[in-house]
Amino acid sequence: MAKIAVVFWSGSGNTEAMANAVVAGVKKGGADVELIRVGDFSADRIADYDGILMGCPACGTEELDDGEFEPFFAEAESQLKDVKVGLFGSYGWGGGAFMETWTQRTKDAGAVMVADGVTCESEPDDDALAACTALGETMAKAVG
Repeated sequence: MAKIAVVFWSGSGNTEAMANAVVAGVKKGGADVELIRVGDFSADRIADYDGILMGCPACGTEELDDGEFEPFFAEAESQLKDVKVGLFGSYGWGGGAFMETWTQRTKDAGAVMVADGVTCESEPDDDALAACTALGETMAKAVG
C-alpha cells in the first residue's frame, strides 16, 4: 500500500485543521498516511514515502514560517526531484500569494505537483476543509 507523509507547521491551529482534513482524504483514497509536525521530520526521510503533502501558513510578508518550516523546506528542495507533492496552508492577509512562490520553488526542485495548492483565509471553513480532503484523496490516487 502506498505511504504518504503529511508534514506541517501550525501556529494558530488553522493549518493543523487543514492537515487533519488532508489526512482524512488520503485515508479515503486508500493509502497509508502519517501526520508529522515539521519539527519531528527531516528532509532525508522524504524518500521513505510515495508522496508528501506539506502544510504551512503564510507568515511575515507572505513567507513560510522561518523558525521551523523554511529551514526544513530549504533542505527538502534537494530531495524533491520526481517526488509527488501537494501543498496547503492558511493565511491572515495578503491573499495567499505565498502559495504561488512556494509552488514555484517546489516545481523548480523537480517535484511533481499532484494538484494546485490549497489555501484559506484564517480558520478553514467547510469549503476549505473539503478542498483539503480532496487534495489528500488526489495524492492517494496519484501514488496508488
